Amino acid sequence: MNNLETFYHGSCHLFDKFSLSFLGSGEGKSKFGQGIYITSNYKTAVLYASKSAKANGKDSCYVYTVEVPVLTEDNHIFSCKAVNTSVVARIENAIGETFHDEVKSAGKYFRKYLGNLLTGQRGTIKQMMSKADATAENAVSQFLNSVGVIYLAWPQSQTKPDGETNRAVLNEEDIKILKIEQVEVDDNNKLVEDSAIEIRSF
Repeated sequence: MNNLETFYHGSCHLFDKFSLSFLGSGEGKSKFGQGIYITSNYKTAVLYASKSAKANGKDSCYVYTVEVPVLTEDNHIFSCKAVNTSVVARIENAIGETFHDEVKSAGKYFRKYLGNLLTGQRGTIKQMMSKADATAENAVSQFLNSVGVIYLAWPQSQTKPDGETNRAVLNEEDIKILKIEQVEVDDNNKLVEDSAIEIRSF
C-alpha cells in the first residue's frame, strides 16, 4: 500500500528544498494557517503562483510536483469538519485542558482557539475561535506538528467539502520535491495550455 501521494505547489521562486523560514514570501496570506501550501489541483497551484509572479513583473512561474504522506483520519485538522477524536485527545493530554464541543466542531475554530490559548490570549470562546494573529498561527502549527498532526486541510471549493483539497504542510521534512516545471500564465492568472517545461527533476 502506497503511503505517499502527489500534490503541487506554485511559486514565483526557484528553489531545491522547502523551508519554513520563507513563510510569507509567496502570496503571503496564510488564511488557513501557517505551513507550506500545497494543492491536489495543478491549475490551482498555477493560480496561486501567478499572483506573486505578476506582482513581481513576471509572466511565468514554477509548479513543484511534490510527494507527501497520505492523509489519514488522525494526522490532520480539516477546516470545515469536526476535529478527529484521537487528535483532540492527544492535544488535551498534552496541554491539560478539555475543549468545549463548539471549539471541536470545525478545524478552523479549533486551530484559532488553540493558537490563542498557546500564546496566552484570553476572551470568550467565540472571540478565541473567531480570530488569531500571526504569532498564534505560528505557535499552533508548531504545536500540532509536535503531537503528530502533519496537515491543516481545507476544500478547494467550500461547497464541495469532500472534493479536491488544499493543505498546509506543518513540517518541511514531510514534503519532497519530485520535479519543477516552468509555466506561462495569461492576463487572468491562468495557465497557458501546453506551456509547461520541466526544468529540474529529483
